Amino acid sequence: MNQKPTRKGGRRKNHWVMMACKGSRRGKLLFAVLLTLSIWAFFPTIAPLPALSSSSPPSFSSSSSEVTNHGFRISDDMFWKDNQPFQIIGGDLHYFRVLPQYWEDRLLRAKALGLNTIQTYVPWNLHEPHPGKLVFEGIADIELFLKQAQKLGFLVMLRVGPYICAEWDFGGFPAWLLSIEPALKLRSSDPSFLHLVESWWNVLLPKIHPLLYKNGGPIIMVQIENEFGSYGDDKIYLHRLVRIARRHLGSDVILYTTDGGSKDTLDRGTIPGEDVYSAVDFSTGEDPWPIFELQKKYNPPGKSPPLSAEFYTGWLTHWGERIAETSARSTAAALQKILSLNGSAVLYMAHGGTNFGYFSGANTGANSSIYQPDLTSYDYDAPIKESGDVDNPKFRELRSVIQKYSHVSLPPFPPITERRQYGRLKMKKVSSLFEIYSHLSGHVEVVESQQPLSMEAVGQLSGFLLYQSQYEANKYASSLSIPKVHDRAQVFVSCSLDDIKKNWTYVGVIERWSNEVLIVPSVKCASNINLFILVENLGHVNYGPYIYDKKGILSDVILDGSILYQWKMYPISLDNLNKNLEVNPIMQVAESQNAEISFHEDFSSHSKRTSNVPVFYEGRFNISTANKVKDTYISFRGWTKGFAFVNNFNIGRFWPVMGPQCNLYVPAPILQHGENSLVVLELHAPNPELVVDLVGKPDFTCGSKAH
Repeated sequence: MNQKPTRKGGRRKNHWVMMACKGSRRGKLLFAVLLTLSIWAFFPTIAPLPALSSSSPPSFSSSSSEVTNHGFRISDDMFWKDNQPFQIIGGDLHYFRVLPQYWEDRLLRAKALGLNTIQTYVPWNLHEPHPGKLVFEGIADIELFLKQAQKLGFLVMLRVGPYICAEWDFGGFPAWLLSIEPALKLRSSDPSFLHLVESWWNVLLPKIHPLLYKNGGPIIMVQIENEFGSYGDDKIYLHRLVRIARRHLGSDVILYTTDGGSKDTLDRGTIPGEDVYSAVDFSTGEDPWPIFELQKKYNPPGKSPPLSAEFYTGWLTHWGERIAETSARSTAAALQKILSLNGSAVLYMAHGGTNFGYFSGANTGANSSIYQPDLTSYDYDAPIKESGDVDNPKFRELRSVIQKYSHVSLPPFPPITERRQYGRLKMKKVSSLFEIYSHLSGHVEVVESQQPLSMEAVGQLSGFLLYQSQYEANKYASSLSIPKVHDRAQVFVSCSLDDIKKNWTYVGVIERWSNEVLIVPSVKCASNINLFILVENLGHVNYGPYIYDKKGILSDVILDGSILYQWKMYPISLDNLNKNLEVNPIMQVAESQNAEISFHEDFSSHSKRTSNVPVFYEGRFNISTANKVKDTYISFRGWTKGFAFVNNFNIGRFWPVMGPQCNLYVPAPILQHGENSLVVLELHAPNPELVVDLVGKPDFTCGSKAH
């Protein structure tokens, strides 16, 4: 969806809002990195849990001898499935935000809601995390997901991009696109950009072709780009995408666009002369029928069945905001207004899921310094909650409306999602981040340059980059400024790199949205002083004019008016937990009881130090074989900011002091009978008691704006 001053396609919000980017959320240079992204390792194989008990409907991929006139088409301003009028009552459910072991469970819950169609994006960056490195396993196994949807009787509307927005990192684009020089012109007819898109689609679309409805699969329509009318006006680009798609999928495939329900967005985003169906989205509660009448002007006569391709059931939330909530009753009433006159709608979202790892995106405002990173949770106030829970008014109200327009009886109301409170877990300090990287220095590919380089330029596409330079010792305090840092820098000084675990001083934080000048205290050193700047990527912008969002230090670093030169850069991903790696930092932490790296006593001698240095903490808990492994949440109340890894799985970012999200969702497939490990990287101050609580429900009441 897109993010704009009006909510997607027009949905309005009190604060700066983007049209839900989901469908447009209106919104190598030198060395390879130590820890390269490995999606399959990132989402480890775990035995699937039992799904909801339900008899699976027969697949609709019947042979021609069983079904006559099999096909999906548009005519007489209606959708037709196998020569019968068909009303799309669908919902977005993104395979990449749900563990594969839960795909069936979430789809069955969507079935119980009354949906007959599933819509999903395809994020390019998930499937090609590095140039030529293609991933279609685990959570990236899109073919398996589509077949699962078909097995359960769903049709599918597939949004192949190449841009998706979706509050997903960089709108689904691989961040390595930002390392290419000269710079690509994204979402345009730039030949260099189109060449890369075509190379990607040459891989993706042949996988999709056998799954088209005409070939016995579930896919009835394929979306081109995403809410392009809210971004640009390049018809050559859109027409080129159509030609690539038809070359792989056939001339008779139904292609569609989605744009906000206004003349300017439809003028720019639709593709005239290509027989591409134009769908619309707009603010929930807005009168749909004038917009559907406008939609007709952008489709050939008889080819404009009314469709809200993103019917917003909720909204996204950024860190530092109150959790977004919408009325169940008014949402259901708005849906009924569409369905009652034979209109079609796709709920965005039916089930939001989770932005695991580093995949959450971000938005900007009037300028790039107004930066708004998204939560780890993508609950979206959808009827099917992040944990799969459907015991809520929105699910019941929407189900009641949908039942009126369904030609079949809906499945029984799903059971309540089982969750467990595993109790309080005592954490112990293991090592500072600096100690680990001192220990692993022989394994890290250090990049050296006169000026600081962006993360993308050194191949660091997510996580952190540690910058190091030196300056002459002096006896006075100094002022330090970084005019452009993306996104958040923690600054330290030390006399010696080798002794950083003992002799260092925390200076402060520089954030792109405030960009304050720091005062560096005088440090007594026998030689030069080492300056360390740890920069965190909080998520590439996924929507709007500032989507060219490189990370790291993007300007000079200025100390007392002079530019600092001669930089070393240490990539810190902590994302790839591949057991094939020679060194695995997370495993080093989890198994550090007998390791050389340990937490030194002098490290905790000064409260200022211990409250601001990045430190790993580790805790272990057991699940008895007598008990079923169930979902849980980890509460980080009392902690500050960082990431959490459960059994080597990066469950995402916590930031309770900013809020509103207090707890991180832990799906049961990540857990196991016997011992389980939790490793936490806390960037600042931990809970004073060094505890976390494994609780049974979500909590969005943290931060100053949560109440």
